[in-house]
Amino acid sequence: MQGIEKIIKARRATKAIFLVCGLGISSWAPMVPYAKERLRLNDASLGLLLLLLGTGAICMMPLSGLLANKYGSRIVMLCSGLVMALMLPLLLIMSNPLWMGLVLFVFGSAVGTIDVAMNSHGVQVQNKYGKPIMSSLHGLFSVGGLLGALGLGFLMKLGLDPVTAAIGIALLLIGILSWKYSTLLDVQTEKAIIKEFAFDHQSDKTRSFSWLTAGVLFLGCMCFAVFLAEGSMLDWSAVFLTENRKTDEELAGVGYAAFSIAMAVMRLLGDKLLAHLDSRKVVIGGSLIAAAGMFLAILTPWLLTALLGFILLGLGAANIVPVFISEGGRLKNVPASAAIPAITTIGYAGQLAGPAILGFIAHRYSLPLALGFSGFLLVLVAIAYQMKRKF
Repeated sequence: MQGIEKIIKARRATKAIFLVCGLGISSWAPMVPYAKERLRLNDASLGLLLLLLGTGAICMMPLSGLLANKYGSRIVMLCSGLVMALMLPLLLIMSNPLWMGLVLFVFGSAVGTIDVAMNSHGVQVQNKYGKPIMSSLHGLFSVGGLLGALGLGFLMKLGLDPVTAAIGIALLLIGILSWKYSTLLDVQTEKAIIKEFAFDHQSDKTRSFSWLTAGVLFLGCMCFAVFLAEGSMLDWSAVFLTENRKTDEELAGVGYAAFSIAMAVMRLLGDKLLAHLDSRKVVIGGSLIAAAGMFLAILTPWLLTALLGFILLGLGAANIVPVFISEGGRLKNVPASAAIPAITTIGYAGQLAGPAILGFIAHRYSLPLALGFSGFLLVLVAIAYQMKRKF
């Protein structure tokens, strides 16, 4: 009984960490217009600056797995979560592009580290819990995305200046991390679960470089396209609403909030949805719905239709990546322990580094056209998945 209670508490604590990660990264979304104005950046320069956030995350993702394996996921989650929280106020203070780039790099490094660690921890809790929990965990991440996107504006409406509001959010994150740390799995328990549920029995010869297959690259590229669309909402939705739909800066985060709540609802319902629909329908239908939402947002001149488009994007994209990750764990001749990290790393390159590409497109042409490019990629996902062969 004591073991069961420990896993239940670890499940709740893991949900809290996913919430913290969603809160932390989404709090950056309404800060983007302030940073752009303070640093006097054009779209291309802002895109280059945003690239540093993604670079930091991608650099730390492979290292996070090694650190978690050696020291345990919970200490990695604590340290990276604290760094992420401490960087938030600095994002509203830096007035030099070089220093801003450094802070974004460190912030992105913390995001990438906690993301890998919390997913790894969540898998071990799920294995021991005996029931699927990953969809609900990612649902809490999306709930955090909603709260983070609205939180800064809400605190400012209460009369706080942006920096003080950011400090308040940072203190909240630190409080949650400190509160739930002790109920996360310790390194000994985590390693015992990994040993108990060691599913990969391939020989060393099979494991060597076996992640570099057509199946892994295909699923990774598909994740890249979907994550790029998600990243475009994080980094560009507030700028799009303020500059192209003349929305007040205090409400700039409402677009990402609409996207996040739609994605949160669909992720919380994801397990039941996949039980009634096959994965092909979820991926193809979801990609087309998401693309339609993006096109609706950029092709209509009204704020409400833009928000409706962001909602459709969130509804359609919510359960695509979980399908890809599940397929990655079933690829032939590729151990899941090698395939899934490779697929997610390629995918997160789209979410964290991809929006920089949109910045250059926006500078050369326009921001609506850049967002339309991500919608076009979602259409390609539907076509490619329809035509894909078995790997």
